[in-house]
Amino acid sequence: MANDATQSIHDPATAGEDQYLTFILAEEEYGVDILRVQEIKGWERPTPLPNTPDYIRGVINVRGMIVPIIDMRLRFGMEPLEYGPTTVVIMLRVVGEERERVMGVVVDAVSEVYNIGSDNLQPAPDFGTRIGVNFVRGLATVEEQMILVLDIDTLLGPGLIASADAIEAEATA
Repeated sequence: MANDATQSIHDPATAGEDQYLTFILAEEEYGVDILRVQEIKGWERPTPLPNTPDYIRGVINVRGMIVPIIDMRLRFGMEPLEYGPTTVVIMLRVVGEERERVMGVVVDAVSEVYNIGSDNLQPAPDFGTRIGVNFVRGLATVEEQMILVLDIDTLLGPGLIASADAIEAEATA
């Protein structure tokens, strides 16, 4: 019997749709392309590093690879929340201008995997220059729930990749 991912690839009903892993932050649901998800880990305290932005919680060693951990609540300017039993770290493959890197994002909880067609993905509203939405790939309504689909390459992209490279160099020195 084929698994759900295989069925959705070959199922004509889901042709033209992409799969998104959704997670919860402050009771809102966000989605990331499931093909970018390396793994999902339970919360473990990272090794903190000095002189990094507050949303970079530190680094962890994952099978010999130094992975920076970003708290998405702090990255989005939300109130911090004490980590609990549903807190997880989603390991994401982020593509920068020159290279690819794995980064972990701390979220309140993992929600669902949804199939979303490009025709169901609406552009993010323009709030003017004061509020940036360049990291929002689009908005989708699934089962009467609004999902903010993120562009992780923009959200965690070049600046954070460069910071992560510097963090890795410092951590392995």
